[in-house]
Amino acid sequence: MTAFILVAGAHTGGWIWEEVAARLRESGARAYPVTLTGMGDPDRPAGPGTDLETHIHDLLRLIDEVDAEEVVLVGHCYGIHPVLGAADRRPERIARIVHLDAGMPGHGDRALALVPDEEVRDRLSARADADEDKHEGKGEYEGDWLIPPPVPDAWQRWGSVAGIPSDLLALLAENAVPQPVGTLTRPLRLTGAAGALPATGVLCTGNGSSIAMVEGLVALGDPGLRALTEPRVTFFELDTGHWPMLSRPDEVARTLLRAAAGEGHRVTAAVSEQPGHLRPFLLDVPERRRERIGRVDLHLPGDLPGDDGVRGDLPDGLSEAEGPWPAVVFVHGGPVHPDVRPTPRDWPGFVGYARSVAGMGAVGVTVDHRLHGLDDYGRAAEDIAAAVDLVRADPRVDADRVALWFFSAGGLLSADWLAAPPSWLRCVAATYPVLAPMPNWGFAGPRFRPAVAVRGAERLPVVLTRVELERAEIAVTVEEFLAAAKECDADVEVIDVPHGRHGFETTDRSEQARHAVERALRSVLGHLRG
Repeated sequence: MTAFILVAGAHTGGWIWEEVAARLRESGARAYPVTLTGMGDPDRPAGPGTDLETHIHDLLRLIDEVDAEEVVLVGHCYGIHPVLGAADRRPERIARIVHLDAGMPGHGDRALALVPDEEVRDRLSARADADEDKHEGKGEYEGDWLIPPPVPDAWQRWGSVAGIPSDLLALLAENAVPQPVGTLTRPLRLTGAAGALPATGVLCTGNGSSIAMVEGLVALGDPGLRALTEPRVTFFELDTGHWPMLSRPDEVARTLLRAAAGEGHRVTAAVSEQPGHLRPFLLDVPERRRERIGRVDLHLPGDLPGDDGVRGDLPDGLSEAEGPWPAVVFVHGGPVHPDVRPTPRDWPGFVGYARSVAGMGAVGVTVDHRLHGLDDYGRAAEDIAAAVDLVRADPRVDADRVALWFFSAGGLLSADWLAAPPSWLRCVAATYPVLAPMPNWGFAGPRFRPAVAVRGAERLPVVLTRVELERAEIAVTVEEFLAAAKECDADVEVIDVPHGRHGFETTDRSEQARHAVERALRSVLGHLRG
């Protein structure tokens, strides 16, 4: 018989699993919804010393008491932290770990990253470092040791509330309890003992996760994601928000039963097949003069070895004579692990775009910015600003004629430029962009939200390339942006790619795809004329 130990996320307890647990029991399985110490059980109140270790020991006691052939640990959101900690100490008892719309924390990681308010995260992180040193890791914290639960209207900042009936959303707010600070600030300690256990990821598409997104990240070569391609790892998708146990309890129960049986989608890493982002660019463009300055590459017009098929009809005001030339800065998406090789500026797609604009009489600029994780957007924005300053200071560049072109998750980096466009910025382009943070990314505040920033763009031209077969979670952000742009009468040109997919320039050589890229190139270069 299979026993499911169900561990809830921050501010919630075992009550949130009631419907799922009932359905699991009806199927013949055992279900143990857990209320961790301080999370609503009056017999186990929290204290200043309540931390992640406390919650791990809560689970260890339950695991030792459960009499079942197979024990499946299910962690939702924060709950995956104590789940992994307990599995690491009782690996022989655990048949599978299920990450229910939860991340993949590793040794030394803190659940504090889940807190959506950046100011609160930074303050608690600094205090945790100081208190841990002072108390030599005992897990006791001075000062306020409880984080209040979200107010009723703020739950969406912790994750999408899509699909939750209004009465259950009200119940979520009513039953929420303060979260002990130590549970979020105490680092997770793992020995690796549970590293080979079967695992399942249940991704909630309404919260910004999908199997397609996982496969895309794996294809980029992040060494930290290689384990996701092992046969022991499976995936499911649920078309709902971050609290599926409230919005889709029947489907959650069925999915858990299937996961326990070893079912689910498996991500593969085909070593014999070249990853999509490393395949040739769909336009045949010859090599151009190229200079590398730190993180920035300049692809320069002039000294052309041959015609590239794009160069033949240059926009008015552009030429291949020795500069100063306008410039187009290409901004890649991510996150991209720092160990991935080649780096984005050497990927055929970005090199192809840069060579194309060089053939059209402009400087093509590629940048290796440091968007290595979701918390790196600020640093990546600084890298882009520094690259733009470098390019505009080059005497071969016309500093008053610059365009910025954003791709994929790099689209969020367009917000700063849309919100207050400088006079020299003649155009912003975005290709299959993410134009609003995913609900599960933990972003707070107005920054990195192009759908908000576009209201400040006035008549700055925006060239948006939209693919028909975009991932649903990304397509929603594009439609949000377009709706906002329409409201403020922004100058947006939409170029649709029929049957196009994310990253199509290196995976689709159809005439429709070629036409879309050529049209986007000519439009952007057209805005740089004169």
